[in-house]
Amino acid sequence: MRGLFEGWHIVILIVLLVALFGAKRLPDAARSLGRSARVFRSEVDEMKREAKASDASSTTVPGQTVPPAASSTPTSTGAESPIQENAPRTDNPSGPVA
Repeated sequence: MRGLFEGWHIVILIVLLVALFGAKRLPDAARSLGRSARVFRSEVDEMKREAKASDASSTTVPGQTVPPAASSTPTSTGAESPIQENAPRTDNPSGPVA
């Protein structure tokens, strides 16, 4: 095994591409592929520039932790629950069950 592709492999691939897409569409496809590669490369370069700029300004100001607020309304069971049991359900659009 000399390599992955030999000369006749490439010839067969070119013949298949011309047969599938036609001689008229291949230059257009190559042109659009080149444009896409250019756009992709420019976007990657822009992301690198943004990352470099954000690394320069990544110093953060130390913050202060705020303790959770105490509940002013007593619950009937004594256990605090994040679910308001007396609130109407809004996830069931079919209405009340009779």
